Amino acid sequence: MDAQKEFDRLSGTLFVGGAPLESVSTDRRPVIDPATEIQIGHIADATDHEIEQAVDLANGARRQWWAESALHRAEKLHEVAAAIRELRPEVAELITRETGKPFKEGMDEVEWAVTATRYFAELGRHSVGRIAGPAARGQMQYTLKEPYGVVVIVLPANFPVVLLMWEAAAALAAGNAVIVKPSEFASLTTLKFMEVFSGLPAGLVQCLTGGGRVGSRLVSHPDTHLVAFTGSVATGQAVAKACAETFKPCLIEASGNDPFIVMPSAPLRTAARGVAFAAFLNCGQVCTSAERIYVHTDVYDEFAELLAAEAAKLRIGNGLDRVDIGPMEHRGELERFERVLARAIEQGATVLYGGKRPEGFDKGYFHEPTVLTGVTPEMDVVNGEIFGPLAPLVRVDSFDEAIRLANASRFGLGANVYTTDLIETVRAQHELVAGTVWVNTPLPDNDAAPFGGRKLSGLGSQLGAEGLDTFRATKTVMIDPSVPEQDFWWFPYQDDEAFPAV
Repeated sequence: MDAQKEFDRLSGTLFVGGAPLESVSTDRRPVIDPATEIQIGHIADATDHEIEQAVDLANGARRQWWAESALHRAEKLHEVAAAIRELRPEVAELITRETGKPFKEGMDEVEWAVTATRYFAELGRHSVGRIAGPAARGQMQYTLKEPYGVVVIVLPANFPVVLLMWEAAAALAAGNAVIVKPSEFASLTTLKFMEVFSGLPAGLVQCLTGGGRVGSRLVSHPDTHLVAFTGSVATGQAVAKACAETFKPCLIEASGNDPFIVMPSAPLRTAARGVAFAAFLNCGQVCTSAERIYVHTDVYDEFAELLAAEAAKLRIGNGLDRVDIGPMEHRGELERFERVLARAIEQGATVLYGGKRPEGFDKGYFHEPTVLTGVTPEMDVVNGEIFGPLAPLVRVDSFDEAIRLANASRFGLGANVYTTDLIETVRAQHELVAGTVWVNTPLPDNDAAPFGGRKLSGLGSQLGAEGLDTFRATKTVMIDPSVPEQDFWWFPYQDDEAFPAV
């Protein structure tokens, strides 16, 4: 594949009605390679007419899709999974060129999309309801699971493929149609990825590029029926408010500010490697990144040195080279992150390792993985999402203090603990307020287990049976085949059931 030819081909297009469509929009946004700062393409801001066209096509396609058997939908989703795997190296390369992450991470991401698609392909045909024990003699009472209709998926740039399939595979398995609004910083990759849906009915999965106006119009459109959003708290709140106007259901996965607790019983070198991975994966641009590291005072100094040594080993550079850390997604993210770091230093934190843009890089949005010591609980750096390559270490005197500080956050997406103490392990799983708790195994996901947050981290669940049900409405059905007169509660009421004083 010639990546630049692909970017040229995809620039200015949408994916509507099962095929690429050259947008008539004159509003175009440049796409910049974050490793080189070279423009590699452009995206169109979809017009209102193009949005209407996509919504109309989606509503037609979803009726055709739901009319098929569950087995047919499962087989078609398995075909999608096979197409994803076939396209894996090409999509991974475009992910790296457009978002900056190392090619290895792009390959992993595409593979995770495969497994999620196969999981939901099978789960979607497992059942479409349940039989309830009847509350009245002779009746049949049961529930049906039905699709909502047209699902709008609004995505960030950090995981443009796997987050899409966590939601799109579930939505399709449930019988819905999907319209994707990708991040402006991962749109060309997403347009390329649309090729995997070529075997589905035209209009069942579509992609409209653009900024906030496009997303807002899709969210508030009367003929879209559920919104799945991943992004910032502020935008997530705006989406939830827009959905609330018509009680449109929504799935919100907003920011994280995840704690990572290291206790004396942990093997410290292993824990240091675990923290380095959890803090610096994808240059720290992960919603479940370790952003507050609470280290017991008995091992704090030793652990800090071990973590700094791990950070020093990480190779920085273009994600197409042999590297561990690529650039940040775009210039605005790098500059925002640098302000976060500068504020931490201003408030008294000390840079143990890193702290600046790496030497020898004249171009690209690169930053060194950075370890901070002397961080205290009241500092801004531990009270908001960092979303960058930073590991702030906070000293704690006890496990109780670590739990208390971990929970003293507006967010509750994930939480990590390193310990070999069984009591601490059991307490952590029960006492940490988070959607996921990882003990001695930082950041893995499981297609069969739900993923979601608490507090300002969001609403609803992805993955698992819960993730499928996010995209299904429940209908209760009651049938009495004998058509009796139900005098046990119809009019007229019996005299002996009147108030006793009558």
